[in-house]
This record gives sequence, C-alpha cells and structure tokens, in this order.
Amino acid sequence: VSKQMLDQVLRELQPLCTAEQRFVEKFFHLSQNTAELQVLEVSVRIRSSPVLSTSPPSSLIQASASAMGQEEPTTQLLSEIFSSLEPELRGFLDVCNKIHPFSCLQVLVTLNDSIFEMWGSSSALPSSFLNTVLGNMLLLAKSSFNKCIGTLCKEIEEAKVPSKMKGGILPSVSRFEEFVNFSEEVFRTAQRRGELDKAHLRLAGSVFSSVNSLTSANLKMNTDMVMMENFHHIHCFLCQKKIQCLESKKREAKQRYSEHMEKYVIKYLGQPLEKLNHFFEGVKARIAQGVKEEEVSFQLAYSKQELRKVIERYPGKEVKRALETLYRKIHKYLSPEENLLPVVWHAMEQELIRQYQEFEDLIQRCYAGSGITMDFTMEDLLSFFNSITLSS
Repeated sequence: VSKQMLDQVLRELQPLCTAEQRFVEKFFHLSQNTAELQVLEVSVRIRSSPVLSTSPPSSLIQASASAMGQEEPTTQLLSEIFSSLEPELRGFLDVCNKIHPFSCLQVLVTLNDSIFEMWGSSSALPSSFLNTVLGNMLLLAKSSFNKCIGTLCKEIEEAKVPSKMKGGILPSVSRFEEFVNFSEEVFRTAQRRGELDKAHLRLAGSVFSSVNSLTSANLKMNTDMVMMENFHHIHCFLCQKKIQCLESKKREAKQRYSEHMEKYVIKYLGQPLEKLNHFFEGVKARIAQGVKEEEVSFQLAYSKQELRKVIERYPGKEVKRALETLYRKIHKYLSPEENLLPVVWHAMEQELIRQYQEFEDLIQRCYAGSGITMDFTMEDLLSFFNSITLSS
C-alpha cells in the first residue's frame, strides 16, 4: 500500500515541478547577471512573506546575496515557491515507514527507481529542483533503512530460545529468513541493490552469531544437534535463494552443519559400544606413551582377560537392541522439517563401521595369536542398520 501511494505522489510531483521550473527559467530570464537575480530573489521572498513590505530590509538582501553564491538560482527560487514540499514529503515518509516494520525497504526502492527514471527521462531538466528534493528524501530513506537493519540485527542476536523449546529451527533463524524473503521480493525489480546486499551480510553475521552462542544452559536438547539442524536449514535456504553476496555465508553454513553433525554422531555413537570405546582409547593412550604394541596385553588394566570381559558385554543381540534404542531417540528429537534422520543415521553407520575396523586392527596388533574376536561381525553390523532402517 505504501509503495502504491508513494508511486502516485512521485508521479504527480514530477510534471508539476518540471513545468514550474521551465516557467521560472523562461519567465525570469535566469541568464541575467547576479545583481538582477538577487533583486528577483528578494521580490519572491517578499511576496511569499505573510507581512507585505514596500522596501525589503537590508538583512534580507544580504541573506539573498549570500545564498546565491551557494545555490543555483532556479533551485533557490523553487525552494521558496515549494517551501512546504520537503517537510510534507518527510512527514509522508514517516507515515509510510509506520505502516509495516519493513516499509522502509519499499520507500528506499521506490525513491531510488524514481530518481533513476528521472535521470533517464528525455523530459527531465539537467539540474532539476525535484531531483534535489528527492535526493534529500533518499538520504532520509537510507537512514531509516540502516536503523531498521541495526534494530533487526540486535533483535536476532539477542533472541531468546523459548524455555519449552526442545529443538527445531530457532526464532533468530526464522526472523532472518522472513526478512530475506520479504526484501528479495521488494527488490526483485529494483535497479540498485547495493544497500540490500550490505544489509544481508550484516544480518547473516548476526544470525550466525546467534546460533554459535547457543549453550546447553538454554537448551533442553543436545546443543550440537540443534546447531546442526539450524546451520543445515540456513544452508538449504541460501541455496534456494541464490543471493550472490551470501555465497561465502552459504559455504560457511555447510561447513558448520557438517562439523556439528560429526560432533553429534560421535557423541551419540559412544553409547552403543561405550565400554569398548573406553577400553581401546586406553590401549591407544598406552601406545602413545611408548608402550610397545606386543606388550600392551601385559598391562593389568588391558590384559587379554580384561578385553574378553569387555567383549562379553556386547553380544550381537545387545548391540542391535542398543542401536534400535538410539534410532528411536534420534527419531524423536530431530525435527521432521529438516529431514535429517536418513543423513544422520547413515553418518552413524559409517562412524560405527570405522570404530569396528579400528577395534579389529588393535586386537590384531596388540593381542596377536590370542584368538580373541568380537561377538558380532562387520556383516552383522551392516545387517543391524539395514533392518532398523527398513522397519522404521
């Protein structure tokens, strides 16, 4: 609505101001010398004054002479004739900005486009008075736009996670998405978008900061899981929008999403084979300290007997049951909108296979000839994952 109103106002102003400017230049012969122009300016000011005077005060003449050195004669005269135009436009822009939180975007685009059209118009005058007024309005619109972006950045950075929120897309991310969708629609046909690109970069920085600042203190869920989902959401959104200035942010979102998925997977995969993980971490620590691989089994805590005890805790049936429990837990807490369950589950499968291969390798190197093997094979492990996926 504000765009249509502003468009109409500007369309009606241009022919009026252009016609008046042509008349003033022709009627008053503005190629006259400076002294004549000063007298002309004085007469205009007197006629527009509420108090008529037969002889202008010397102060007015001096003020006119001073102003003439700073301002083009035509612009100066039209400023007197249209003295209420700029204040009225300022008031009108204030009303437009109050209609919608992001109305300043529409005002900025409309003014920008209008000025460009005037410059390209064959009927436009070289030093148009209206260009000067609209230039001032454009500065005002840019100031309002920058204030709006600053307020929105602060809102995004300080957005609090609802106390009952268990996961899913954060309010700050949704707010960023809302602004980008609205602004891209407003600027879809705009002739310039430099101001918007700067705003997008500022807001993207704020939303990344907001997600990065998450801590377990204000979340009931695993922080890495929530950060993984939100960076994944940002990455997918930026892929869809294809905004050139945000290409680096799109790549950063993908990197952050991958980092947090890895942390999430490794943390949660420690649960199905927790004792085995703990045992072999100890084995690797001894080797790192200088203990020879063939001598590890002579360490009391890492003897063959201790390894057999740990392995006995993980028969194939128990491993499968633990994986089923883990799958249900992940399914419960991952938000369905992001559809990350298949991706996360596959990453977990790859990580568990890697762990299994590492355990087998350490057994062969440190417990060679002992005949010790785990209760389940690689084929069993792949079968467990496949069966859980099919039954879900």
